[in-house]
Amino acid sequence: MDYKKLANLLYPNTDKNISYYLKNAKKRNLNKGAEVTRIAPSPTGFLHVGTVYGALIDYFVAKNSGGVYYMRLEDTDNKREVQDAGEIAYSMLSYYNVKPDEGYRGNQPEIGNFGPYVQSKRIPIYNAFAKHLVECGRAFPCFCEKSETKQDILDRREEQLEQSDDIEAKDPCRNMTYEEIEKRIKNGEKFALRLLSNGNPEKTFEFEDLIKGKRVLRENAKDIVLIKSNGIPVYSMAHLVDDTLMGTTIVVRGEEWYPSLPAHLELFDACSLPRLKYAHTPVICKTDADGNKRKLSKRKDPEADARYFIEKGYPKVTVIEYLLNLLNSDFEIWRNNNPLVDYHNFDFKLSKIGSNNPMFDFDKLDNVSKNIISYYPAQKVYDEALNWAKEYDKEWATVLETNKDKALALFGVERGTERPRKDIIRFDMVKDLYSYMFNETLFKQSLLGFNPALDKKVVKNFLLAYKNSYNLSGENADWFTGVKETAGKCGFCTDNKEYKANPNAYNGNTATACGILRVALTGREQTPDLFSLLKILGKKEIDSRLDYVINNL
Repeated sequence: MDYKKLANLLYPNTDKNISYYLKNAKKRNLNKGAEVTRIAPSPTGFLHVGTVYGALIDYFVAKNSGGVYYMRLEDTDNKREVQDAGEIAYSMLSYYNVKPDEGYRGNQPEIGNFGPYVQSKRIPIYNAFAKHLVECGRAFPCFCEKSETKQDILDRREEQLEQSDDIEAKDPCRNMTYEEIEKRIKNGEKFALRLLSNGNPEKTFEFEDLIKGKRVLRENAKDIVLIKSNGIPVYSMAHLVDDTLMGTTIVVRGEEWYPSLPAHLELFDACSLPRLKYAHTPVICKTDADGNKRKLSKRKDPEADARYFIEKGYPKVTVIEYLLNLLNSDFEIWRNNNPLVDYHNFDFKLSKIGSNNPMFDFDKLDNVSKNIISYYPAQKVYDEALNWAKEYDKEWATVLETNKDKALALFGVERGTERPRKDIIRFDMVKDLYSYMFNETLFKQSLLGFNPALDKKVVKNFLLAYKNSYNLSGENADWFTGVKETAGKCGFCTDNKEYKANPNAYNGNTATACGILRVALTGREQTPDLFSLLKILGKKEIDSRLDYVINNL
């Protein structure tokens, strides 16, 4: 067959060839060893937290090598495209401190010399490479009805993830004559373009993945789709063209793409283009209700949405450091040894990424978060809590703004110490944890379950005696001694042999007395240091609360 003639038949309006684009491709002025990475989400919904996970790899590999990390928008699946999803993706990457150096920037103008960075604007370029493949006898038109979308491929690859066998798949249209093709074109029939594979599934070759290491793969034997019948390229074709012309050196992508690697390598070889380096990352998984391990799903798991953690009030650095824990297992040890050092100082390496799929663990996430927040100064806790409330609970935001001094004093209790308090995990919890300090109605609601184990008469007498005797002008130890004395006088300890033997040394029931005071004044069994809270509340508020409890016992 005259392949050049066929190429002109299929792409009559494509006048620029592959040489034109390769010759005019810009070059980056980078030092030797500098890597160029990219993040290329599809605007088909919210940004998956797994994309942030992959972006962290792209970011650190580029930064650590003095290279470039850019963003490309793969908007070729127009059936599934969601309005503003590209802008959401860019804003989320920026929020999580993995903002690309160049490329697509949502609603802002692109930055960089390798654009356009939106695939739907690059159709003429893809057509030039497609025409070239036809001219070389390495691609043919397929008139079958369906061609795969990126999601079709991803779904299929996910099923094949644990399979090592590969089935030869030759398309029936590969053997059509020029005359048959010409006739169908003249009849107005649409075609997809497929790679004409030369691979032999019985043959193998070695390839070294930057994460998986050296592996033996079978040659590709699939006539994969390159251009859909609507003229839009699938991932395989766009990957070849864009990563070549944009100067990508390392392709970081999820391991669901690993089975496609032989086909992609054959495609690069078919165009006589240098192969790229690949790093196929393990994917984030979880255990479902039946105990089965599965990939974190956009359809099933709310935490798959990168915005979920913002709505829940996790600090963004919590999510970043949790993902770094999943990527490099020694990050946790480093963090424990360097609790106040910026995570950018961690020695991140591709070689330290394990091959097993990590499990998403909320307990671990929460542990990371409470440790991070425990080192925040009071002002930062206040600012973060207020910022969250302004977006998700405006009434609570007003309370915080109106009581700023009290809030700052409260958030400063047991903070900045060798063993800081770790009760705040997320900023959506702050209201439930501390609202009793600001709102008398909520305080009274907290007391609904107040039912002390001791005789109510004893408790009532103790609270009344405490109200008439407490003094907050001294130190914590002075106040504690006063509580002890008041408790003893009110019958807390008088029947205890140890108390009778040495009243000044006995402490057993002072804890009980403090526990009753804690609940009576806060409605909670657990709070920060009680003496500190009382000083923040002040005498007027303390007396008012004690009166309420005493009158309702």
